[in-house]
This record gives sequence, structure tokens and C-alpha cells, in this order.
Amino acid sequence: MSTLYLVLVITFGVLNLGSGIGAMVRLKVILPLMDGANVPHSMLVFPIGVLKAVGGLGLLAGLAYPPIGTAAAAGLVLFWTCAVHTHVLANFWPRETILTFTFLGGAIGLLALSIAVA
Repeated sequence: MSTLYLVLVITFGVLNLGSGIGAMVRLKVILPLMDGANVPHSMLVFPIGVLKAVGGLGLLAGLAYPPIGTAAAAGLVLFWTCAVHTHVLANFWPRETILTFTFLGGAIGLLALSIAVA
């Protein structure tokens, strides 16, 4: 296991977990972004918050059992691709959208690295 992989797993695992928890507790800063992207607030806890939190936990669990990390990275690639698609459909591009692309890039990188180290 490379140092790069370890750093990325811990970083993006914790960030996705934190982002998921933030969605589940309905942080006030998230609500205008949801409105702009035409996403109902009822989706904040499930599926959005749960999927991000489970993805982050899966990345971290992958340190003990790598196939779980690979599956979590693949799931997060799908999740964040859907998030980008939602922004495209709504034509909504606030400056916070850079975080969506950062999370997507991190998930893609982790998926590629997890396949390469397997």
C-alpha cells in the first residue's frame, strides 16, 4: 500500500463521512445549494447523507479489507457523477460546485489507485 493511497483514503474517507453527516443534520449552508440544484430537502438524509457517509466509512474500512475500499470508491464515483449531472440539469454553478468536482476527482483517483494496488 503506497503512502499516496493511504493519505487519499484517510483524507477523502473523512471528508465524505463529514459531508454525509453534515447532510444528515441538515446544515443550514447546504439548503440554498439544494434549492438551486432543484433537489428536495427530503433527500438530504437519505439518500444523499447516508450514501456519502457510508462511502466514507467504506473507504476507511478498505484499509483493513481492500475490496470494500474499491467498492466504496466505485460507489462514490457514481454518486459524485450524479451530483455533477444534477448541476448540469439545473444549470446551477455556485462557487461551492468546485467541491463537487474535488470529491469526484478524489473518488476517481482512489478507484484507479485501489485497482492498481490490487
